[in-house]
Amino acid sequence: MIDDDNSYLADFRARLDLPGIIDVHTHFMPERVLSKVWSYFDSVGPLTGRSWPIAYREDEQVRLKTLRDFGVRAFTSLVYPHKPEMAAWLNDWTAEFAARTPECLHTATFYPEPGAADYVATALERGARVFKVHIQVGDFPPGDPLLTPVWGLLEDAGVPALIHCGSGPAPGRFTGPEPIAELLRRFPRLKLIVAHMGTPEYAQFLDLAERHDGVYLDTTMVWTDFSEADAPFPVAEYGRVREYGERILFGSDFPNIPYSYGHAIQALERLELGDDWVGQVCYRNAVDLFSLS
Repeated sequence: MIDDDNSYLADFRARLDLPGIIDVHTHFMPERVLSKVWSYFDSVGPLTGRSWPIAYREDEQVRLKTLRDFGVRAFTSLVYPHKPEMAAWLNDWTAEFAARTPECLHTATFYPEPGAADYVATALERGARVFKVHIQVGDFPPGDPLLTPVWGLLEDAGVPALIHCGSGPAPGRFTGPEPIAELLRRFPRLKLIVAHMGTPEYAQFLDLAERHDGVYLDTTMVWTDFSEADAPFPVAEYGRVREYGERILFGSDFPNIPYSYGHAIQALERLELGDDWVGQVCYRNAVDLFSLS
């Protein structure tokens, strides 16, 4: 593990000649929502036999300063509803958060419900640049008919959805690669960022990236000591990880991680896929995808 994240990350950026780090998988939410998320993680130990201490359980301004001190130059405010009539007001909050947080990639979300297309259209008009979808928590199929117009709007706008659709850490009724493969058959131009590299179905989601140019994967928690203990990434797939390096994006899950932020970068470096690959993943790919200056 790393003794001093700030020093390690400053050295990392200097060695790779990076202006900063872009983190596509960070969570900023209304405080009462985030407190419920933290309560869930506090209960994970009794549920699974494995504790999940929140490493960055601080108030919002401290968390923002922490990311800035780490050299993170752009990040998301991933929110996700677990029931109807929640997504629209979450989108109101994320729009306000993005307006007062220059580094934030304006994030929005949706849920299969009447009116979803209307509030997604509103979010796009407001400037949303990425949408968060959580198939496991939301407990809905991505192919739900109520979402047909939503996926069409995102496909036409070229705005990606960052989607938790793998079956880790616990499978849901609609998780796994098959529902996503069907979604991409219906919307072949859709841009999707598969969270956590699709854990634990890593190979199957790499298959989808091989077939669809609009499929990206984020590294969130993958290759860390914490994740390797439960869902190790198959070494046999390292070749494709290198091959599709232009469509892999760094994500951390900050602040809801049970280890230091620097360890997520360290986990990528120790793959020994080369500085160019790590630089793409941690900065250049997101610059290209989100047209950042």
